[in-house]
Amino acid sequence: MHRRIIGICVATACVGGNALAQDLAVVPEIVVTGSREGQLRTEVPSSITVIDRDTIAEVRPSHPSEILGRVPGVTIQQTNGEGHITGIRQPVGTAAVYLYLEDGVPVRASGFFNHNALYEVNLPMSGGIEVIRGPGTALYGSDAIGGIVNAITRAPSVNPEASVTLEGGSFAWLRALGTASGTWDGIGVRADVNVTHSGGWRDATAYDRQSITLRADTDVAGGHLKAVLAASDIDQQTGANSALSLTDYTTNPKVNYFPFAFRKVQSVRGSLDWQREAGSSLVSIIPYFRWSTMELLPTFTLTFDPVNYVTGYSSAGVLAKYRYDLAPWRTRIIAGIDLDYSPGSRQEDRISATRTGAIYSSYTTVGRIYDYDVTFWQASPYAQVETSPVEKLRVTAGVRFDALGYNYDNGLADGAFGTATPFGPRTYFRPADTDIDYSRATPSFGATYTFAPALNVFASYKQSFRVPQESQLFRPGANVGSLALKPVVADSYEVGARGTIASTFAWDLSLYRMIKRDDILTLTTGAGPTQTNNGKTRHQGVEAAVLWQMTPEVKLSSALSVSENLYTAWITSGTVDLSGREMSAAPGTTANTTLEYRPAWVKGLRLEAEWVRLGSYWMDDANTQKYGGHDLANLRASYAISDGLTVFGRISNIFDTRWSTSSSLSNGAPQFAPGLPLTLYGGLTIGFGT
Repeated sequence: MHRRIIGICVATACVGGNALAQDLAVVPEIVVTGSREGQLRTEVPSSITVIDRDTIAEVRPSHPSEILGRVPGVTIQQTNGEGHITGIRQPVGTAAVYLYLEDGVPVRASGFFNHNALYEVNLPMSGGIEVIRGPGTALYGSDAIGGIVNAITRAPSVNPEASVTLEGGSFAWLRALGTASGTWDGIGVRADVNVTHSGGWRDATAYDRQSITLRADTDVAGGHLKAVLAASDIDQQTGANSALSLTDYTTNPKVNYFPFAFRKVQSVRGSLDWQREAGSSLVSIIPYFRWSTMELLPTFTLTFDPVNYVTGYSSAGVLAKYRYDLAPWRTRIIAGIDLDYSPGSRQEDRISATRTGAIYSSYTTVGRIYDYDVTFWQASPYAQVETSPVEKLRVTAGVRFDALGYNYDNGLADGAFGTATPFGPRTYFRPADTDIDYSRATPSFGATYTFAPALNVFASYKQSFRVPQESQLFRPGANVGSLALKPVVADSYEVGARGTIASTFAWDLSLYRMIKRDDILTLTTGAGPTQTNNGKTRHQGVEAAVLWQMTPEVKLSSALSVSENLYTAWITSGTVDLSGREMSAAPGTTANTTLEYRPAWVKGLRLEAEWVRLGSYWMDDANTQKYGGHDLANLRASYAISDGLTVFGRISNIFDTRWSTSSSLSNGAPQFAPGLPLTLYGGLTIGFGT
């Protein structure tokens, strides 16, 4: 059964999907993937949302925010191209507190986290997206603090099919999405291609990507084998997220202060997923490899630490799992181990930039400041038990032991060295060759109770952590003490309920509280900046989702979150104590509401209006000034002229609202990264056999 249920979702867990309009009362029969294997959502003690393939195809997202923003508690803002900063039960930012997966395999190695990791995934062509808000179970390791995003590749079709989607839009937007699939001699094959270009709406913000995903499925050696190969090539100018002064943000938002900044990314991932189910047991073995390289001239450090660097890694790993079912109390035992070996490197050069007014017009390379090899390794066994001591109660308990670390080899002179900058002399530190290892056992407990087919509740406690990243440890800049950093630990508590009313209304509600300790901050004293684990924060809130099939033709969906992110212990110097203050870039409310209309009198027509709300947030940790938030409205329309031809169009930001993707204070002055203005898209899909 496990192979057939991937991509099917509970009515109250799904975003969109035609199945919701059919019958919202069939909650017990529909499942999601919660433990690297399909299971009833009513037995998963977590907040899980599944975005199905139909919704992805109808939304046609040009950026991950356009599809993931429909999940309660999830805020994703565009940086450049498909780059993003994320907030899931955390402030919106670049912190390494999320785990990005494709078919359950981590997109990147834990020690090489990149907040833009979703652009390495062919998201518009995926077969579904799962979002777990909060930590994962014992089956997931480092980084799974704020949440998990798992993109699912599309399964091959039984009969031959193919389609191509061609679209164009404002600011030289062009995209071609193509798929072809079929099954021959028991081997199912699918190829998905994504070729995208954008001229960028701001000066010098062009973007190009080419992605391909290949998948093959067959039965072999008494089990099922799935092979996946995914590759992406991304080339973008990165000034799209450069913040502007209030004057330029208001009157000249297209200007780009950093026109020469860029990011070039190449990545390849491959995996073989073999599963064999025999009687009461299942064996799953997933060997995988990864390769990724990135050349970057970042805008976010250009004003105080101007550099240009190349970083990359390769990986080999295995995810192995054994599951055994026992008759008493419907008990299920899961045990497994995750292995990862990822050698990587970093070469970084100091640059000297020429500035004319506010705009950095050119640069020259001054000299190499970092050059090292570093290998991340991991061996993580885990065990989990699920049981039902009474019929309607499902209890889950698990523990994971992570042993992981780094082997580091410095290619330049060890110790402190100085260099001149336009901002004065600057000291850097290079650690000497070293090996660092960590070990940690993390428990998770949860329970679900089904009062009736239309009402299910859950509660959970989960502990999670993240190790310091390679750049924090071995690229400390002016900070000392980086090699002494410990993992950041989070304790998460959650209760929730979900259900349906009649067959037309579905709802989902969760309340959570997370305490994050040993968080990493920089303590500045007379001796200079020191990285320490002296931070402690609290994150709590309520998330809700509703879906109302108002009439056979009209459907209303809404996702809402209200949250608080607070520093409970955060001292950054002898005179600065932020304890008790709200964290910056942490909106107190977020909302996404869509109204869909499929008129019976025009078969094949779909109309959708969307409202996106981002509440106010502090622009600085001292809580002196706020960004007021924004409201955006979007429209989408599609018309299936025939089975093989669909035309569509959409308008983003229909009221041409001036809004900011990120806002902060710099030396006491506000700065804003302007978001996309009114933008038009249109295109068509041609296919056969689909």
